[in-house]
Amino acid sequence: MTNLIEEGSKVILYLGYNNLHVIKIKLNEVYQTKFGALKHNDLVGKEFGSKIICTKGYVHALPIIPELWTLALPHRTQILYMADISLILLELDIKPGSVVIEAGTGSGSLSHSIIRSLRPNGHLYTFEFHELRSKLAKNEFEEHGLSSFVTAQHRDVLSNGFEYENIADAVFLDLPAPWDAVEHVMKVLKKTGGRLCTFSPCIEQVQRTCQRLRTNGFEEINTVECLRRIHEFRYQHRSKIRFTADENQKEEVEAEAKIEETTDNKSMKRESTEDREELTTNKKLKNNSQTVMIKKQPQETVSMLTANGPLIMPGHTGYLTFAYLKQE
Repeated sequence: MTNLIEEGSKVILYLGYNNLHVIKIKLNEVYQTKFGALKHNDLVGKEFGSKIICTKGYVHALPIIPELWTLALPHRTQILYMADISLILLELDIKPGSVVIEAGTGSGSLSHSIIRSLRPNGHLYTFEFHELRSKLAKNEFEEHGLSSFVTAQHRDVLSNGFEYENIADAVFLDLPAPWDAVEHVMKVLKKTGGRLCTFSPCIEQVQRTCQRLRTNGFEEINTVECLRRIHEFRYQHRSKIRFTADENQKEEVEAEAKIEETTDNKSMKRESTEDREELTTNKKLKNNSQTVMIKKQPQETVSMLTANGPLIMPGHTGYLTFAYLKQE
């Protein structure tokens, strides 16, 4: 894949956080954004990632990569996001050279990540029972230059199986009744065995699937739920707490005590007029002592890195069930 934008290239326009648009470059076309008109001709010959100036601002032209495609793709079905996708790729041990079967192509979110992981000499066979969705996914793979790494087929695998036998290192099922496909999975996995992952939104589906997996000899059955929790980090600056008084504070306290002791003794010895004068003097001395104590000393500050969790956490997406079949 070239790093330059050409006529016919698909580009993801980044306009801001959670604001992505997908366009296909056509000469002399104009695309309207919140930052004004964007001429397609201005993108031709530019590198992916470049800042493109519009009439009222700018956008960034980004390439089609799995992470961005998952955020920008047209939703034909509910999709898997990167939190679940990353765990699926890890547990299924998908790597260059792997052969993977996917049942439930949907919008192609997971498919793009699988293809990137198994390139350059692996292959993905993906099946979709809905004919139109299967055709649209196949067209997207061709436009993104991935057609040599994926075979997209319209097929109901629950009723008709996968058509292939003993070719897959791993199988992923996103089906309403994955337990009905377990026998088909056993046929398509390599004779040396392989791994299986199913995605189900309801725990009742998980229970039936796990029961069928145990009956058919699958091992290491494990169900997980992957939730993403975002924390906001920032530095807070606070005054440093002192548990002991410094020398200047001690001297001020002692001076105040001596002043109060002197004024108290004099007030007891003097009479009427002298008492009034002493009261005035006493107030001045006390005011002076208070003035000394009110002086603010420079305080040391300490910086702390703090984390703030979300008040509302994104909810449940689905359960991922993993299992391993050792056939020989």
